[in-house]
Amino acid sequence: MLKPMNSRKQPWTQHQWIRLIAGSIVLMSLTLALSVSNPTWLWLTAFVGLNLLQSAFTNWCPLTVLLKKLGVRE
Repeated sequence: MLKPMNSRKQPWTQHQWIRLIAGSIVLMSLTLALSVSNPTWLWLTAFVGLNLLQSAFTNWCPLTVLLKKLGVRE
């Protein structure tokens, strides 16, 4: 059964951090593309999407290297 976020006592896993960071970058780049009227920001969205796609097939994400160095558990 799912528990509310505030009732969890364990630190986040790498997968949770990856979803949070990727989702934040996508939303940020879309917001910038629309608010600044500069579609160049959409390349950042495409980059994140391609990284998520390749990680689904290879089970490796470049962000995991950084998260491991920061001590985030798998």
